[in-house]
Amino acid sequence: MSLKYSRQRETIKDFLLSRNDHPTADTVYTNVRKSYPNISLGTVYRNLTLLADIGEISRLCVGDGVDHFDAVTEPHYHFICQQCGSIVDLDIEDMNEMIEKAKECFNGQINGCAAYFYGKCQQCLAGHI
Repeated sequence: MSLKYSRQRETIKDFLLSRNDHPTADTVYTNVRKSYPNISLGTVYRNLTLLADIGEISRLCVGDGVDHFDAVTEPHYHFICQQCGSIVDLDIEDMNEMIEKAKECFNGQINGCAAYFYGKCQQCLAGHI
């Protein structure tokens, strides 16, 4: 898809590339406003939606009622802390076994999967949060 260049969109994408904490649209908006004080929350939402729709970023729906965004678009998995809400990438080398097991139980076509792992992060377990 060919898009007209947008400095604001590029700034949003660059902000996401600089983070690994999977920010919400509100967090993106708050930070992008430092460079573009007149940008609206609606513009941020539209650009995040567009970037997700064309596959340049990923949208995560982790059950907390808001979308989170990730600049990493390659297949990977996430851990969500049920206490503090942090989202962390998990470095799991091969989830193909899970996909193959799912294919054995399903007569349709499976192209991939998204898996979220839930529990408490190390900081919450240690009582630091």
